[in-house]
Amino acid sequence: MRTHLPPVLQHHLTALRMLLAFTVITGIAYPLLVTGIAQAGLSHQANGSLLTTNGTPVASSLIGQNFALPKKNPQDAREPLRPDPKWFQPRPSAGGYDPTISGASNLGPNNTDLLETVRDRRAAVAAFDGVSPTSVPADAVTASGSGLDAAISPAYAYEQVDRVAKARRLDPAEVKRLVAHHVQGRVLGFLGQERVNVVELNHDLARLM
Repeated sequence: MRTHLPPVLQHHLTALRMLLAFTVITGIAYPLLVTGIAQAGLSHQANGSLLTTNGTPVASSLIGQNFALPKKNPQDAREPLRPDPKWFQPRPSAGGYDPTISGASNLGPNNTDLLETVRDRRAAVAAFDGVSPTSVPADAVTASGSGLDAAISPAYAYEQVDRVAKARRLDPAEVKRLVAHHVQGRVLGFLGQERVNVVELNHDLARLM
């Protein structure tokens, strides 16, 4: 004999069955499907685009970083970082490439503090790379919106070739070819600008030694 449940209980049981069904579909089956596809076809990107040296992860090509000399006093948080001439340098970062405080300075283009900072950066980059201040690209003196951008312009990468080659005692032509190899075109051929991933570039640069 069939037992008729109260309507309220029937509605609750129907809702419970729907909850269980969608939990299995969206909480288990779909994540497993997407993870499987990602690992099968895009495992490098799915696992964080990690760069390794001798099998040990050393960086992610998605997140920029400072390539600086060791601090004279590692305990002094106020000691400014000194760029290492042996490495290609990234663009400035408002947060020091700390992924926990991603963001920009929020200073407008007419802000006097920003304009002064840009002038100081231009003079410092020109002196460091041994070039004229007028030839310093814009991305060498301005930070990205996230403060974590690993990309620099080809112009900024090529500007650093002679300095890096001299510091490492390498043939400038060899270093220039390495930069050319790392120049990436626009996304889909029309989005964004040509760029060089400075983390990947420095990772391959280390192999020349």
